[in-house]
Amino acid sequence: MNNNQMATLGGGCFWCIEAIFQRVEGVNSVVSGYSGGNTENPTMEEIYGGDTHHAEVIQLTFDPNIISYKDLLEIFFVMHDPTTLNRQGNDIGEEYRSIIFYHNDDQKKVAESSTKNFAAKLWKDPIVTEVVPYKKFWPAEENQQNFFNNNSQVGYCQVIINPKVQKLRQEFSSKLKAV
Repeated sequence: MNNNQMATLGGGCFWCIEAIFQRVEGVNSVVSGYSGGNTENPTMEEIYGGDTHHAEVIQLTFDPNIISYKDLLEIFFVMHDPTTLNRQGNDIGEEYRSIIFYHNDDQKKVAESSTKNFAAKLWKDPIVTEVVPYKKFWPAEENQQNFFNNNSQVGYCQVIINPKVQKLRQEFSSKLKAV
């Protein structure tokens, strides 16, 4: 019986959070894409143009018998900075905002609680993560999918993503897939 659930999260560059959640036990698939805007089936060029109001997100399917939504959100809040509005590191713009798109009332409750109780204690600055209802997701272009795994030697991957993957291994070793 398949009881997989879906989660849609934005924490800056989708390449970064895609690489993180691909390594988490119980996560069955991760797709990079766009959500939260007003343009149907947006392209990357439209997103970076700034008028679509979409965020770069990942949409993942997970087995709640292996990893809970709460655990996913704890990883999410540790692995990106939820205190910087429309920014992660050098990536600046609305598309890089911290956002949780909940798929049902249970996810909404967990997201609100995690934001207020877990993230707020983890970070000294105020949490700016949006918690909003999920509406629509558009997968990013094929060359944007599985980016770190396919391009690990590229400078951005080495300097920005690889340290996050190393942090994930240190902070959440018990929640990672066997290599």
